[in-house]
Amino acid sequence: MITYFGTGLLGSGFVRHMLDRGETVHVWNRTYEKAQALEEFGAKAFREPAEAVRGAAQIHLTLSDDAAVDGILEPLAGVIAPETIIADHTTTAPTPTGERVQRWTARGRTFVHAPVFMGPKNAREGTGLMLLSGEPSVRARVKPLLEPMTGKVVELGDDPTRGAAFKLLGNMMLLVITGGLADFFTFARSLGIKPTEAYALFSEFNPGNMIQGRGKQMAEGISSPPSFELSMARKDLRLMVEEAARHRATLDVLPAVGSLFDRYIAAGHGSEDAGVVGSGDA
Repeated sequence: MITYFGTGLLGSGFVRHMLDRGETVHVWNRTYEKAQALEEFGAKAFREPAEAVRGAAQIHLTLSDDAAVDGILEPLAGVIAPETIIADHTTTAPTPTGERVQRWTARGRTFVHAPVFMGPKNAREGTGLMLLSGEPSVRARVKPLLEPMTGKVVELGDDPTRGAAFKLLGNMMLLVITGGLADFFTFARSLGIKPTEAYALFSEFNPGNMIQGRGKQMAEGISSPPSFELSMARKDLRLMVEEAARHRATLDVLPAVGSLFDRYIAAGHGSEDAGVVGSGDA
């Protein structure tokens, strides 16, 4: 039997996929009605977490943050059986995740953090990526139980905090891109260009290629010979901000990038590739 805590969009998808595989699934959610809604698909909803976990071979969680995970699990320390595997899919921070693993290991329980790069549709279909790190023996025991939930389980090594770290790194990139797109569309509107027209640029120009090109060079610490000098990149950025101001448009992300560029130019890196700003040398 499997217990699932957190039946929001992602958790509900996971639960329904488990039910499709013929698993017996107990569910709990802070809003009971969300758990109860899964009973029509074969799950059993509980109002109390302690009742939901009794007899569980596996416990899975997709909650909001570290505090929510501890808030649910800590009161259950004396209820969860020693043989039960706890798999947390919540996006959490590395430091408290490591502390959580140590705490449950000291209790003689198997706790793994297995965050995901998956949306609700992926969870429902068993596709997408799941990250896994921790002691080799623990990974070997848990991985076969996780594989039916996802398209691919990516192992990240023995440090149990690496799953949390890489999940935040991935989400960081997504959020930075989202912020950049917000400025992109704001600037387009200020120039009288519809967002849909501006977006059409990406059918011909793929800025994502920069991750494979400049991103690789930045990771390897290569900033010369330059393909786009930092000083020239800063000039282009100035033109963008100035033109937006002429149209009374406020850019939120670009000024922070300008400050980053200025710091590296002041440190003498203006003639190097713009990717030098990832070196940490300013």
